[in-house]
Amino acid sequence: MSHQEPILFDRNENRYGPAPACLQVLRDADKELLFNYTRAFQQGNYSDLSVRLSELHNVEEKRIILGYGCEDILKGAVHYFLKKGRTILIPSASWWYYTAIADEVGGITVQFPLVETPESYEFDVEALINMKEEHNPGIVLIASPNNPTGNVLSRQDLLRILEAYRDTPVMLDQAYFGHNPHEEDDFGGLTDQYPNLIFLRTFSKLYAMAGVRMGYGVIGEGLGGFQKFCARNSGYNRISERLALAALDSPEYYADIAARMAADRQEMSKVFRGLGCQAFESEANFILVKFPDWVVPTLKEALDSQGLIIKFFKEECFLGYARISLGTDVENAKLLDAVKDAWPEKYEQSACGGEV
Repeated sequence: MSHQEPILFDRNENRYGPAPACLQVLRDADKELLFNYTRAFQQGNYSDLSVRLSELHNVEEKRIILGYGCEDILKGAVHYFLKKGRTILIPSASWWYYTAIADEVGGITVQFPLVETPESYEFDVEALINMKEEHNPGIVLIASPNNPTGNVLSRQDLLRILEAYRDTPVMLDQAYFGHNPHEEDDFGGLTDQYPNLIFLRTFSKLYAMAGVRMGYGVIGEGLGGFQKFCARNSGYNRISERLALAALDSPEYYADIAARMAADRQEMSKVFRGLGCQAFESEANFILVKFPDWVVPTLKEALDSQGLIIKFFKEECFLGYARISLGTDVENAKLLDAVKDAWPEKYEQSACGGEV
């Protein structure tokens, strides 16, 4: 495959691409979108997109924050809420960037445990609740679905945490929300019940517009100061807003992608489990797989040589694990065929005997 572009199963991008309506926005874009600032303020609004999102989540528009992807709002929140020497609580197996942001402001990162089970990872909710008294955190950060483990926090457990941390800002990073086609989206109502809650969404993952860099947050009434901190006097990227609106206007397209990804997650997990690996349950656009250590070098070399790039972790706590992003159904089938062809024969024989 040296003459072809590699297929990147290591970036958690949506390789199906955005809805046709989004591409039409680019074709129809008027020069006025470039040389004029937004006029939404004339109607008393921040932006057309924030109005639409407030309607979607049934909250006041002033509780919508737009940003340069989730990353922008996440960074802003940590810089705003976390004072030097104060603690941020984050999941024990999560995105490295959480700790990096806390370091920027002299914060102290403390991890609450994610527990590995044979089929999934689970949040240790009791441990997280018990950490409140000891650490008195400036902010609690929960990712659901979590990267790289793919697990979600149940509604019951989320409510327990929010009750325990009523007086603490709790940030729920939902960048991968929407990949479970059956999940209800009623999180806006939770920001009414819990004024210190903020949840984050992005158009980078399910909506397949990582290059557009558009994300948003929905905040509770208690976080009005943060909304002012994030506000942009001159508005936001108007083309990015139009693209996001077009994505929101294409629910059937994205529902189809979510369903196809859910089916491919199941098929991919089935194949790896059949080879004797652990494939953990996921509600994101990737799965986490645990390989026998000695399989990894051989398999990685074989896949790399074909331009099929998956993320084998180098961190001590994840040696032997790989996070595999979902491609299109055609790309996923190609990857699984390559894995089967490259699987060490010796291990195939031991797997048949049920040994891992």
